[in-house]
Amino acid sequence: MDYSSQEFDPHPFTIKLWPPSASTRTMLVENMTQNLSSESFFSRKYGLLSKEEAHENAKRIEDDCFVAASKHFEKEPDGDGSSAVQFYAKQTSKLMLEVLKRGPKPKDGESAAVDRPAAEVVFDISGGTRAFVDAEEARSLLSPLTEQGNSFRKICLSNRSFGIDAAHVAGPILASLKEQLTEVNLSDFIAGRPEDEALEVMKIFSSALEGCVLRLLNLSDNALGEKGVRAFESLLRSQKRLEELYLMNDGISEEAAKAVCELIPCTDKLKILHFHNNMTGDEGAVAISEVLRRSPRLEDFRCSSTRVGSVGGIELAKALDTCTRLKRIDLRDNIFGVDAGMALSRTLEKLVHVKEIHLSYLNLEDEGAIAIADALKQSAPSLEGLDIAGNEITPKAAPALAGCVAVKTSLRMLILSENELRDQGAVLIGKALEEGHTQLRELDLSTNLIQRVGARCLAQAVSNKPDFKLLNINGNAISDEGIDEVKEILKNGKNSVDVLGPLDENDVEGDEDEDEGEKEGGASEGELESGLKHLEVEQD
Repeated sequence: MDYSSQEFDPHPFTIKLWPPSASTRTMLVENMTQNLSSESFFSRKYGLLSKEEAHENAKRIEDDCFVAASKHFEKEPDGDGSSAVQFYAKQTSKLMLEVLKRGPKPKDGESAAVDRPAAEVVFDISGGTRAFVDAEEARSLLSPLTEQGNSFRKICLSNRSFGIDAAHVAGPILASLKEQLTEVNLSDFIAGRPEDEALEVMKIFSSALEGCVLRLLNLSDNALGEKGVRAFESLLRSQKRLEELYLMNDGISEEAAKAVCELIPCTDKLKILHFHNNMTGDEGAVAISEVLRRSPRLEDFRCSSTRVGSVGGIELAKALDTCTRLKRIDLRDNIFGVDAGMALSRTLEKLVHVKEIHLSYLNLEDEGAIAIADALKQSAPSLEGLDIAGNEITPKAAPALAGCVAVKTSLRMLILSENELRDQGAVLIGKALEEGHTQLRELDLSTNLIQRVGARCLAQAVSNKPDFKLLNINGNAISDEGIDEVKEILKNGKNSVDVLGPLDENDVEGDEDEDEGEKEGGASEGELESGLKHLEVEQD
């Protein structure tokens, strides 16, 4: 799930022409399911839908909107479908928002969602037009917060840009709510303001909210830098019970990271800490590591796209060693390298509660991938999601990965895209998934130099999974014959050919690369096929 803006994205997909293919429709349903079941401001306001309920709603929405958009398209038979696409996107967005605002179905013994006091508890202006806010508009927008006896505990002021005059209006209003506020979302609330004005606005809000006993604070998308972090000093220093802190897309540099470490001295109750898309670097990662060491209850840590190299990666890995309650780790898109990967493997051995791990694009190579696979094989018994894409992994690491995957029977998602596993690796992974793994929903080995044999083996592995949703083998070198075989296997299985993702980037003439693969220690299709019958995946 992406917490980067804490806002619902009404257009999580793009369609070029109408009608979409069956596989595209399946992916759209999965995208909607992800949006509906991901934690966001809506889920905290109305409740979080389960994956099953989200999928049920997504399927209904997609079916209804597909029918309606198709009728719309019929009225413009000479069009290119763009009007139908726009109609479809608008309708799905509308219906998804309705589902999010309705919240999950009440369980037995619970009151219906309409009976909950959510509307009185949450104050949110983020859904309006993105614009500058002056004093008069601030007074109007925030007027519900001034009503006597209001019970607002959660406020979201994002997607509006407050100037100094507006901040002076907001300050006393927020200060009057100090005793009742528990969640504050100030993401993206100074956009377009000059630096001096933005810093002054931050200080006004910080002073107004100082002393609030918050469980959640979101300061994302504000280009804070060190000056911005220090502008919130009075608010940050006063927090003793924070459980969730979001500082994403904030320009958190080395000095800013040090300021965060300095100004938030009490993190012993912190459960979620997100630092996505910053310029933290190695020294900044060292500072963040100090925060981790003071956060023994941390369950969800995200430090993705933060320019952290080997030195910082090693420090983060060592610090995460103390966060034994971790359930979700997201370190993707950094430049860790093999040494940091090895350090991370030693930490993963101790994280028995982790359920979701994102380690894509970390330059792990075979050595790092093998170490991590071996570590996970002995830990994380309830692992549900593993993403290790884009790490230059070759068939050399495939036995270790397959051995790990074989014992992770709770897996719902396995992402190994943009590596170099070839048919040898694909066969081993497919064999590891063939038995059990009934909860598997997504398997991605796109762009892995896979040909006919590997593709067929992967299709066979998922064909008996009743809840499986997406097999992505795009960007490989599968022949037309191989594609036909994959479709036939899926068609005759417990799911259908609809689970097969798009193949628009598949190179059907890519077999000419086979000789090169064999020279590098690969095997021919005939050798692979003859070995399949006797192949066993090491699980001990």
